[in-house]
Amino acid sequence: MDKKTMIEQAYELAKAQYAALGVDTDAVVAGMDEVQISLHCWQTDDVGGFETPDAELGGGGIQVTGNHPGKAKSLEQMRADLDKVLSLLPGKQRLNLHAIYGDFGGEVVDRDQIEVKHFQSWIDWAKERGMGLDFNPTCFSHPMADSGFTLSSKDPKVRNFWIEHVKRCRAISAEMGKQLGTPCVMNTWIPDGSKDEPIDRNGHRAILKDALDEALGTPYPKEHLIDAVESKLFGIGAEAMTVGSHDFYLGYAIKNNKAICLDSGHFHLTESVGDKISSCLQFVDDVLLHISRPIRWDSDHVVTLNDEVRLIASEIVRNNYLPRVKIGLDFFDGSINRVGAYVVGTRAAQQAFMQAMLEPTKNLVKLEEEGKYFERLAYLELLKTRAFGAVWDYYCLQNNVPADEAFITEIQQYENEVLLKR
Repeated sequence: MDKKTMIEQAYELAKAQYAALGVDTDAVVAGMDEVQISLHCWQTDDVGGFETPDAELGGGGIQVTGNHPGKAKSLEQMRADLDKVLSLLPGKQRLNLHAIYGDFGGEVVDRDQIEVKHFQSWIDWAKERGMGLDFNPTCFSHPMADSGFTLSSKDPKVRNFWIEHVKRCRAISAEMGKQLGTPCVMNTWIPDGSKDEPIDRNGHRAILKDALDEALGTPYPKEHLIDAVESKLFGIGAEAMTVGSHDFYLGYAIKNNKAICLDSGHFHLTESVGDKISSCLQFVDDVLLHISRPIRWDSDHVVTLNDEVRLIASEIVRNNYLPRVKIGLDFFDGSINRVGAYVVGTRAAQQAFMQAMLEPTKNLVKLEEEGKYFERLAYLELLKTRAFGAVWDYYCLQNNVPADEAFITEIQQYENEVLLKR
């Protein structure tokens, strides 16, 4: 029996299993088209970017570990890696760019001078692949960030530099959304904070509020641009205080009708991002997710199909929040094959959403409302042993991508033929 027939037969058995629970697997496979995950470009090259030939990550409490061979060293190499990743993923994806990944043509362009022309080749690249783009100002790895403060700096020269950078990033983002026909989500994150206990927390936060008001003040159509703001608990060198805390940005997002970005590595390890989603969406129109795997705080490990990721997906699917939640990834692991990291992490996130869609939510809510908590728990446990893998394999088959370990062999071959020759 060939592999295709095996997958189809296994799917028919799984389909009957789920039907007994009131779940239509055909509808789930079709519904996965709604799950568009924005791939973070910085996994290809360890957040170096292409501002200069020897650009490297620095400052802002961000650190990449590992030196596995094959890191992308040019736009061409980066795009080749991304195309390989896309060829191994079912469904449709987006691409999330940082401002340091412009097509600068060897010219040194400071961040307060970037323009749409430096990203037009990315827009064309995305258009050829029928995918949307998202964007981020890069407020780190720059001399103007060496003080530890950017938009919240008390030095007007520093602050105005970053305000102009964010303004230009918004103009670029809006043009991306306009040309590609899908809103570009632009996420603003800054590393600002204090290593030791500060006296004037309020002063920096008041400055940040005013700087954001100026930087994000120009109106753009929402069908072109969605603004998001992202908090962080603390950073390396900013352990005592981050100016842009969750409380600060949630308040700012609510007051100014911005999306709030929830990064699963930016909270205490005992906090659950999945639990925050339904709270935030009572008050803001959109939530941006940065899904990662924090083993020790914001360690940005490759996403796996763990309980936290499953809860995030379940909360979104159970409440029909997919149209209001923008799904992105944020991990950077230089210790393993970077293309493999992309594929494993993205597939894990997709699998979490498929598992959530395979849940008989209405029946479980009914049990909950009737106080039948034993029955609710029992069904949740039964779902863990249903033939989810057969549905996933069928979804991959429908999308003409490897359904099983065949993707590992493809990545190994790409490493031998491409990555190791760089």
